[in-house]
Amino acid sequence: MSRIPCKSLLLASFALTLLFAGLTAAQALPTAGANRPAGVPEDYIVTPAGYFHPSCVAHLAEGDVLLKDEKAIQHKDGSFDAMHVCAYSHFKPSGEEVTGEEKPATAERSVKHPTIGHAWVEYASTTTGSSFGELGSNWYVPAAPSAHTGQTIYLFPGMQDYADGVTIIQPVLGWNSDYSNAWGIASWNCCVTGTVYEAAPQPVNVGDYIEGYMWDNCASGTLTCSSWDILTYDLTAGRYSELMSTSNFGQTFNWAFGGALEVYNVSECSDYPPAGSFSFINLELYNDSFAEYSNPGWSYSNASAGLTPQCGYGGTVSPAQVTLRY
Repeated sequence: MSRIPCKSLLLASFALTLLFAGLTAAQALPTAGANRPAGVPEDYIVTPAGYFHPSCVAHLAEGDVLLKDEKAIQHKDGSFDAMHVCAYSHFKPSGEEVTGEEKPATAERSVKHPTIGHAWVEYASTTTGSSFGELGSNWYVPAAPSAHTGQTIYLFPGMQDYADGVTIIQPVLGWNSDYSNAWGIASWNCCVTGTVYEAAPQPVNVGDYIEGYMWDNCASGTLTCSSWDILTYDLTAGRYSELMSTSNFGQTFNWAFGGALEVYNVSECSDYPPAGSFSFINLELYNDSFAEYSNPGWSYSNASAGLTPQCGYGGTVSPAQVTLRY
């Protein structure tokens, strides 16, 4: 992969037709489920950033742009809607209640006693004293889990502000997320005004080759770029989920995740895909001057202490690959 071909691919992708007109019955984010943390209402929805009231999950159409200064959504036809302000608390994956606007959930911001029902489990990340300009990765869609117990699995790279994480941007592969007992992709930006924003999701098949990219749209050397694109692209099937020119909401993206595993309602190790590991390959990380790091210095973090069941979690990193084991 390289930076210029990625953007050329994106421009070519505009010729594709996205069949998206709201969520269908097969495209519905899962509800919290029986194994949700105490205090999370039954009708709340599972997202990569925690549990949200259904009215606070905004599904964006192709071409929708989140505008920070105007607190508005600009649609492809040029019209505007006010950015939704969530009227309900939401809950971090660990079950901690969040009222109003607060930092997105990560493993390091979870409650003291998480369970595997709702947690970041493991990830690899790196930070910089300046900012990043682009992060890209490829991966293959794994086989379906052998057990279907209502679990939701999220796998993604991502970027956020290490010191003041108001929002996190993520190209996400999800099991039992938008598609019941199936894999799908979507691009996310969470959680300004208490609302999580999801681009039009797309179904994917086992073995499909996926590309996930986040890059800024500013001039070289811009420390805090206000405009970002998030692209999750199924290169095998020719489908994509994209947030164009989405706002950074004032954040400096200096914390990059080469790969993360987040789960909900996992009750047994067979709830995971059968291969026993998942790899993010062809990782590319650029600084805000668009110079690629030869060695980003990925550091593996195991957040599974105290989680039940234990499934042999571990990970390995190299400059261009992050492998998460379970």
